Amino acid sequence: MLLYGISAAAQDIHLSQFFEAPLWRNPSLAGIFQGDFRAQGVFRTQWGSVTVPYQTGSFNTEYKMPIGQGNDFITLGGQFMYDVAGTTNFRTTHILPAINYHKSLSGDKNTYLSLGFMGGLVQRSIDRSKITTNSQFDGTGWNPTLDINESITNYNISYGDASVGLSFNSSIGESEYDNFFVGVAYHHFNRPANSFYRNPGIELNPKWVYSGGVRFGVTSQTYLTLQADYNVQGAYSQAIAGGMVGFALGGYDFTESAYNIHFGAFMRIKDAIIPVIKLDYSPFSVAISYDVNTSQLRAASTGRGGFELSITYQSFFDRDNSTKNAVLCPRF
Repeated sequence: MLLYGISAAAQDIHLSQFFEAPLWRNPSLAGIFQGDFRAQGVFRTQWGSVTVPYQTGSFNTEYKMPIGQGNDFITLGGQFMYDVAGTTNFRTTHILPAINYHKSLSGDKNTYLSLGFMGGLVQRSIDRSKITTNSQFDGTGWNPTLDINESITNYNISYGDASVGLSFNSSIGESEYDNFFVGVAYHHFNRPANSFYRNPGIELNPKWVYSGGVRFGVTSQTYLTLQADYNVQGAYSQAIAGGMVGFALGGYDFTESAYNIHFGAFMRIKDAIIPVIKLDYSPFSVAISYDVNTSQLRAASTGRGGFELSITYQSFFDRDNSTKNAVLCPRF
């Protein structure tokens, strides 16, 4: 079930279950699901076999509703992300509200062009008490009473961050359950300064994210979902791609079953192979994945990378203008 792409590493926080954090991929992917409301949480821990574990958490919410007299929709949402890395507790927290407008391009089938914006506050900090430098070596050993000789005056910084994205999604053929999407996002377009030294020349590089996915039924009780992202940030790039096979449980057609199980794998090129298992128990979904390290670090990590757990809640509301009653609606 693996697809293949191109090269190396990027600067931003990443998740192996990138498909469970749509706003982090592209704000225009907000609301492209079957339902009125979705909340998703992802927790990741990695490199515990090598150093102090790096821990990442993502939480996003989306609320979709019809707008106007046609088949257009608007989605309001938000992305919360935190990351704690290394022995200095280098902590990054993102609070990013988002809005996405879905323009219907057809009166006969689900075909939508979506434009999304996301922006808010990012806060970063380092635990000064856990920093050690060569300047604290007094000739016989490490002396914590000596100054670190770094010109950092503030170990907490904050800045604004903003992203914009465009996506196209459509049903395939006559089935409303067979869908695909493609999208492109431009993150950090305001080029925020993010240096603890308050050097205005040190900016966060903008990042392009190219995304795509397709989902279609194979049999009445089996369906296939493929997804991929390609990120470019400054001189660095990262590709991740793969897929899962879903099986309806209990003898139901997959379009009606409340119980589904998915098996699959993804590959982050030149970094990790990621087996995934996911269980749907409507309105909840739970997925577990593990990074099997394939990079040059595998000699130290012995192949052990990162564990990841995601939980999703997705449902309709009991109201007159629920998307449940809409003939056409953006979904994937």
